[in-house]
Amino acid sequence: MSDSIEKNAWQALRAFTNARIALGRAGNSLPTAPLLAFNLSHAQARDAVHHPLDADVLHEQLRANGFASLDAHSAAPDRAHYLRRPDMGRRLSDESREALGNHVTHESPDVVFVIADGLSAFAASKQSIPFLQAITKRLDDWKIGPVVVARQSRVALGDEIGELLKAKLVVMLIGERPGLSSPDSLGIYLTYAPKVGCNDAQRNCISNVRPEGLDYEAAAHKLHYLLTHARRLGLTGVGLKDDSDALLQAEEASKVIPDASST
Repeated sequence: MSDSIEKNAWQALRAFTNARIALGRAGNSLPTAPLLAFNLSHAQARDAVHHPLDADVLHEQLRANGFASLDAHSAAPDRAHYLRRPDMGRRLSDESREALGNHVTHESPDVVFVIADGLSAFAASKQSIPFLQAITKRLDDWKIGPVVVARQSRVALGDEIGELLKAKLVVMLIGERPGLSSPDSLGIYLTYAPKVGCNDAQRNCISNVRPEGLDYEAAAHKLHYLLTHARRLGLTGVGLKDDSDALLQAEEASKVIPDASST
């Protein structure tokens, strides 16, 4: 049966990408194996959108790793409202607004992290804790507020959360829209002086955070760079350029080429 499958000339390129290329052909259709793989990926993407975030488990994991945590919920009462009414996912429920407002301390945190389900609770559940471990070890001189676990959340929900907690910066760790090869990709959104009404031009974004994409240490390097310069400049968004790759290349070069003064 395998003799009926026509190989694709680009077969060798599959070693370099997860994209669906060089799948071969069986008559006028795909071979059975890649067709079934496509159907599986499509089902996983749908599941990622609809699967609920287990906030209780996340709170337990956060406490086990030494993080204080708070719970929040958007104004969207359920997933159906969340998907049909994006505006409801951008503002807190009345109960969450009151609870977070009552948690304000005398000293404002430098940064507050928010774990949000977004369009993939898989991503929030799987990637957030390892990434928090990677980034917080770089923030010894920062006052970090409690981690907020937010359900039925859009990116802009972090603005209200950050404003209520009087944070200088808010970092949203949110499940990205799932692709057919990445149902568990995490997005990171950084906003300086968060408040209701901020727009996307005022944020910086780091995308595709997962072991198969941008790994935790690389993403933490980028975010640490952006956090440091956001605090120094007092801004994020279009005015804050991400030059972290150049800095990383310089650091790697310094490890390879010895300092002339030491020879």
